[in-house]
Amino acid sequence: MKAEAAQLSIYNSLTGTKETFIPLNEGFVGFYVCGPTVYSNVHLGNCRTFISFDLVYRYLNHLGYKVRYVRNITDVGHLVDDADQGEDKIAKKARLEQLEPMEIVQQYTIDFHDVMNQFNAIAPDIEPTATGHIIEQIELIKAILDNGFAYESNGSIYFDVEKYNESHPYGELSGRKIEDLLTNTRELDGQNEKRAPLDFALWKNASDEHLMKWPSPWGIGFPGWHLECSAMSTKYLGKQFDIHGGGMDLKFPHHECEIAQGTAGCGIAPVRHWMHTNMLTLNGKKMSKSTGNSLLPAELFSGENDLLEKAYDPMVVRFFMMQAHYRSTLDFTSEALNASEKGYAKLIEAMDSLMSLTSSDSSSADVEGLVAKFYEAMNDDFNAPILVSHLFDAVKFINSTKDGKATISAADLSLLQTEMKVFVRDILGLAKSSESGESRLDPVMDLILDLRQEARANKDWSTSDKIRDGLAGAGIVVKDSKEGTSWN
Repeated sequence: MKAEAAQLSIYNSLTGTKETFIPLNEGFVGFYVCGPTVYSNVHLGNCRTFISFDLVYRYLNHLGYKVRYVRNITDVGHLVDDADQGEDKIAKKARLEQLEPMEIVQQYTIDFHDVMNQFNAIAPDIEPTATGHIIEQIELIKAILDNGFAYESNGSIYFDVEKYNESHPYGELSGRKIEDLLTNTRELDGQNEKRAPLDFALWKNASDEHLMKWPSPWGIGFPGWHLECSAMSTKYLGKQFDIHGGGMDLKFPHHECEIAQGTAGCGIAPVRHWMHTNMLTLNGKKMSKSTGNSLLPAELFSGENDLLEKAYDPMVVRFFMMQAHYRSTLDFTSEALNASEKGYAKLIEAMDSLMSLTSSDSSSADVEGLVAKFYEAMNDDFNAPILVSHLFDAVKFINSTKDGKATISAADLSLLQTEMKVFVRDILGLAKSSESGESRLDPVMDLILDLRQEARANKDWSTSDKIRDGLAGAGIVVKDSKEGTSWN
């Protein structure tokens, strides 16, 4: 375990404060993130959440923790409008497409994995599906019933929120009071099965036409959306675990219900540290399909959209996301992405230069102090934008050393090479731009570099520089050396 692990603090959404991170079991971290409901292509807001927690996972691993990272796939039970009544989102999509629900699940799970791979996100250690854990969900419902916090109604099981609130503060995560919730809750059609409007479904009785259903002690039905994460996190991480992450839109009611279910079923609050990512906006406005202000990752990578001026590489987008703290809002604009593209190219170029630097007898910069700042940033609630600013302090020093304006000792050079690689590649997860598509770019780049070489041979420096600068603007760095011209 690295000594820096003792300095890690995490903002806990439950307490509203930064807390020194002390895991339940020394050296081990149980980490759960709510995954996607796979009824459509994953959207950028989801991607921001998963990339943020990929950063968390990478850093915890770097500190030396043995992390068990669980991120689920929701493939049943998530009803339209996140309600207890209505159609299952996946079943609705299957009906519209005239496909089996599991065909929809397979199609969009593959899409999700493809996008995460393009963003260079590490796969979780366990990726359970809701449909694969029906038995565990039924057993958890039985425990909640036995403990007196749920009731049966017409073959459905509902959580008794008011009964739970007599001994536990329902609403503590979102800061809501049950009296206000009751006042603001109106009766809806189909809620007559419930004893009270705040009660939520643990198990729903299925009609004959319902596509996704299973036998249970209470009849044929399907699990409630909130229950699924409680059952899967408990199975793989225990009754209580260290960190639970998700988007801030899940705070209420989803995560609030998870706390209630876990406490009611297992007798202990399930999570010690709750982490929530903030929302994305696009050109200053909320992302919304209904208004047309929406963008899929594929449209962002290809440039096939009317909202941004060009295509952006997945690594440029990942770098852009790292320039805002995960608890801050992040606005996608062409101007901001263009700036990130240039910054990313500058960082990668400096990384290449660093590997070819030669050492001196002394250093003209405090490399140890600079590296300490890298850790300070990440230990302050995974503050990636502050880390990036310190990395660019290192970039300035690297470029000065390359130009002969600064010096670096052999020991400091070794330290800086190691730590820059760790923080840029391993922790921020910034692979080289277009790494996954380099094989397709090879013949194109060969042609472009041949044209540039002809321009240089003809002393047409204007065309040569135009090609180099144009490629740099697209995140491709051209390097000339005695051995020839290369690109990355």
